[in-house]
Amino acid sequence: MPLPSSVDVAIVGAGAAGLGAAHALRDNGVTFIILEARNRVGGRGYTVQAAPDVIFDVGCGWLHSADQNSFVPIGEQLNFEIDRTLPPWRDRAFGEVFPERERREFYRAIDAFYDRLDEAALQREDCPASRYLEPGNRWNPMIDAISTYVNGCELDQVSLLDTDAYEDTEINWRVRRGYGALMAVYGAELPIAFNCNVTLIDHSGHGLSLETSQGRLTADKAIITVPTNLIADEAIRFSPTLPAKVDAAAGLPLGVDDKVTLLLSEPEALPKDGNLRGLTMRTEMGTYHLRPFGQPCIEGFFGGRYARQLEDAGEGAFAAASIDEIVSYLGNDFRRKLTPLAESRWAHDPFARGAYSHALPGHAGDRAILAAAVDDRLFFAGEATSPNFFSTAHGARDSGERAAREVLAVKKGKR
Repeated sequence: MPLPSSVDVAIVGAGAAGLGAAHALRDNGVTFIILEARNRVGGRGYTVQAAPDVIFDVGCGWLHSADQNSFVPIGEQLNFEIDRTLPPWRDRAFGEVFPERERREFYRAIDAFYDRLDEAALQREDCPASRYLEPGNRWNPMIDAISTYVNGCELDQVSLLDTDAYEDTEINWRVRRGYGALMAVYGAELPIAFNCNVTLIDHSGHGLSLETSQGRLTADKAIITVPTNLIADEAIRFSPTLPAKVDAAAGLPLGVDDKVTLLLSEPEALPKDGNLRGLTMRTEMGTYHLRPFGQPCIEGFFGGRYARQLEDAGEGAFAAASIDEIVSYLGNDFRRKLTPLAESRWAHDPFARGAYSHALPGHAGDRAILAAAVDDRLFFAGEATSPNFFSTAHGARDSGERAAREVLAVKKGKR
């Protein structure tokens, strides 16, 4: 839609947080618009049809803590099928690539590591989570690999207290048509100005003035939902400056996580919804979801420094690394069965600059700092502001709803 000259509330970003904020503002007597730099909704939630019979969530794909996930009832209301198949993790590994005896030993080691983290967190003193790796444990590199999938970084960059704050009910479902596809429908009827990149928010006067790639907009209030890296890098500037927000965002950087999908020409050779991970004893490794939803493909997942290295190597690097690793597990005959379809490069996306947030050691308290409103005019949302469901799409959506309720409370004089 065209950019209006003035609104009551400007929402910056049409990712999950922006959509949650917009839905909470509807029918509450305020005018609002979402300003989205991309040409689509969803932000880091994005589904593509990678092949005629393969849908691929380029971004978020799992309904984490599904029994508490607000996107589950939303999906059901919008007639999206919720797939409750168990995720291909822990004991659902494929074949002898990672033998059962070795898997059990690994999971004993990683469970003991998390038990040590839980006990240490009771002391309320923050430090790198890596401090609680058992010195010399053969499984430490793979435990670190798990961190790259969960946090987007290795354990030396992860806050102990932030890790302890995360809530996980260990119920994980999926959206059959794609999580990004669900977000697209969720945002379909909202007022959104696409290709509208916000560069400056001037809050020096009584109202707000927002400079965008489509011109200037004034608003009484704004809800800022962009990823932390954009705030930390001052891709969006504030006047007067907000050093506490910039510092908090810098303490909550987006890690790097990326995905690739490979077409499988002989799908019957592999089990539906299985997992392939090798006994590698290294952190630089992928993990592979075999035939998600029974589709004829393999979905690979990479994180941390290794994912950044592959991103920097350019387009096609994830597919090449995936094929080489899968062939090393299953034999060279598999090379002819695999064809690259699509991959992500979130750290190189100018409007994301990473996958999802983690708190650096000593910065667990930055989530509350980032979430706090400024002068009852600037409100902040996004997964990084969620106290317990950070790094998730539903945590982002719920934070947007929270920010919208704060806006409405100010307007009604209840704050």
